[in-house]
Amino acid sequence: MASSVAKVELKGVRKRFGPKVVLDGIDLRIEHGQSLVVIGGSGTGKSVMIKCVLGILRPDAGQIFVDGEEVTRLRGRARDAYLKKFGMLFQGAALFDSLPVWENVAFGLIQGRGLSRKKARDIAIEKLAKVGLGADVAVLSPSELSGGMQKRVGLARAIAADPEIIFFDEPTTGLDPIMADVINNLIVRTVKDLGVTTLSITHDLTSARKIADRIAMIYKGKIIWNGPVAEIDHSGNPYVDQFIHGRAEGPIKMEVRA
Repeated sequence: MASSVAKVELKGVRKRFGPKVVLDGIDLRIEHGQSLVVIGGSGTGKSVMIKCVLGILRPDAGQIFVDGEEVTRLRGRARDAYLKKFGMLFQGAALFDSLPVWENVAFGLIQGRGLSRKKARDIAIEKLAKVGLGADVAVLSPSELSGGMQKRVGLARAIAADPEIIFFDEPTTGLDPIMADVINNLIVRTVKDLGVTTLSITHDLTSARKIADRIAMIYKGKIIWNGPVAEIDHSGNPYVDQFIHGRAEGPIKMEVRA
């Protein structure tokens, strides 16, 4: 049975940029310890939704709650404290080329939490070990790593401060199928070990099926289906059916110029 207070909840969230409506009344609930994956095509509002939760963008309307607290308009120290609940694995890992691996992992600990470099380095090496990377990798630069290793470093950075909530932005983009599965397994294991709540956005249905407890689909700024991962193949929703099977024909129309 769901808790009366969700870990993360969006109610009627709307966001537009000029005449373009990106989020058109998003309602979404993520329970404590749940892994929710949001699927949908490019430009459907997935990344904008995450940016609204993080306060990078302010919704035009609606409310966002974390642990029952309305967080849409937090400012100053209250917002800083709120953001400490989150870890993030960015699309493409988004590592700093000028810093060695361990400093990438420890960046938030040093800059955001004021830890000493020695203590932060020890934590970074510990977190690297959790994603299968040895201490020898800590002194390398990101340019010396493969794409899969960069993703692992990004995951180590996401968990460095022991967050309560982790966002995964297209975690397997750019990886070959085998390395993508390695990353998916790491995500599943990490989430289980830490007991965190996760929200992932992806086009990769193989990844979604593996890491999700529940899947929601966003289309034209609305959540059009939300259910257990085991039910997605029998959703009864023609938009979901077209998307998960990659069919050109269906209710979702792609603009293709001749």
